[in-house]
Amino acid sequence: MAGHSKWANIKHRKEKADAKKGKAFSRITKEIISAVKQGGPDPKSNPKLRLVLQKARAANLPNDNIERNIKKAASADQADFVEMSYELYGHGGVGLIVDIMTDNKNRVSSDMRIATNKRGGTIANPGSVMFNFDRKGVIQVLRKNAEEDALFLAVSEAGAEDFEVTEEVYVITTPPDALYQVKEKLDAMQIPCEEASLEMIPKVYVECDEETAKANEALIEWLEALDDVDAVYHNMKN
Repeated sequence: MAGHSKWANIKHRKEKADAKKGKAFSRITKEIISAVKQGGPDPKSNPKLRLVLQKARAANLPNDNIERNIKKAASADQADFVEMSYELYGHGGVGLIVDIMTDNKNRVSSDMRIATNKRGGTIANPGSVMFNFDRKGVIQVLRKNAEEDALFLAVSEAGAEDFEVTEEVYVITTPPDALYQVKEKLDAMQIPCEEASLEMIPKVYVECDEETAKANEALIEWLEALDDVDAVYHNMKN
């Protein structure tokens, strides 16, 4: 597992959008409902739900909200949230992947058109941007919370494929289907994780001048502010 310096450019952080606690709670609520719809209401037998519940508690989502939404999701009357991705070309040939969780595809389609009308870029054909990215599980562990050699050995045995040491965190990369088992290995070792999620990692990066980069950042910020958008990934070289 050679350490490649991919992490710095993986994802445009959405600090402004996620600073709003209400929106963060809304997204986690949708993930709870989707996880229950897909794998049932028992976290012991539903690893996706286990991971979402850990995220909910880390975000201080009240237990009453968690339990209410698990019950709501188990009801046949509750609509499921569909996970989907939009592919866009930004400014200067930069590729964008927009991960979405929604109960209204028509609303999303309209929002994507408005975003490109207001901030530029174009909606791309399915697959034309996606081929330039790999979906991977990414786990962050603060360096102060684990000893490097022991952590490397444990995650390697659990199925991780890459291990990077940065100034403050260890970044563990896994195949998509190994994210949960690697995370559970760390839980068993009582090693806390700062983040554990599926990410889109670019294979090739695009260099932009300052003006083009600012135009792309404005488009990304617009997209991230949409209620149905969970994450925006890009291959713009910072």
